[in-house]
Amino acid sequence: MVTHCPDTGRSRRVELIINGFALPLKAEHKQFLMKVLIPMHTAKGLALFHAQLAYCVVQFLEKDPTLTEPVIRGLLKFWPKTCSQKEVMFLGEIEEILDVIEPTQFKKVQEPLFKQISKCVASPHFQVAERSLYYWNNEYILSLIEENIDKILPIMFGSLYRISKEHWNQTIVALVYNVLKTLMEMNSKLFDELTASYKAERQREKKKEQEREELWKKLEDLRLSEISKNQNNTHGLENSSSNNNNNDNSSSSEPEDHSRISTTDSINTESYTLNAQYAK
Repeated sequence: MVTHCPDTGRSRRVELIINGFALPLKAEHKQFLMKVLIPMHTAKGLALFHAQLAYCVVQFLEKDPTLTEPVIRGLLKFWPKTCSQKEVMFLGEIEEILDVIEPTQFKKVQEPLFKQISKCVASPHFQVAERSLYYWNNEYILSLIEENIDKILPIMFGSLYRISKEHWNQTIVALVYNVLKTLMEMNSKLFDELTASYKAERQREKKKEQEREELWKKLEDLRLSEISKNQNNTHGLENSSSNNNNNDNSSSSEPEDHSRISTTDSINTESYTLNAQYAK
């Protein structure tokens, strides 16, 4: 991983060198792009030279548009996970790339790209969400979206609709409403279908959540019932034990009843005699 950053003078010289590359680009030049420039986006000090780095990347794409797909996939691979400042820089660079992208190349990357943009739109960080929503202010990007609305709208719709109802920042909510309005104008039929589908899915989720809560309530009631039953059994056993102890104490204080013992022995003898007769 790149942890250092070049100074501005060196970056400027790299820009001039790339600008002077002859066409078609040599294999080593393409390798320099993919093995050096793209991994440099992971540098800790990216903010110090990102503008120059992005310019170099765009120069490559202007010289060879077929590099667009691997470059965008490379940026998506190294997309920041925890640094909002870097995310804003990546979004800016992606917009610069989209400004020069060819429609055929756009089709190759639209799905993974807009899945990431959808995540950025849903970001709780104000600047990340705002920067991604600004894409809809770019006329060329809008034309690309409109040409591929059947692929892009289903990817973006869920995040946009949810944010319009839930986001904490009213500026973001206003931007989202404008984006939804634009997308609806591009394909109203698909928009209505996705709206109905989204609402139906939300209803199913709410029903499942309600059923889950009811199940947990039943389990909790059953647990409390078992606890109560166990406590009652415990009290019953304690009372029974106490009664037995009282009976033992009273019987030990009374004289032994020899007649009862004699009667019992007589009954046992008679039973034995009858059993012996049946056995014969």
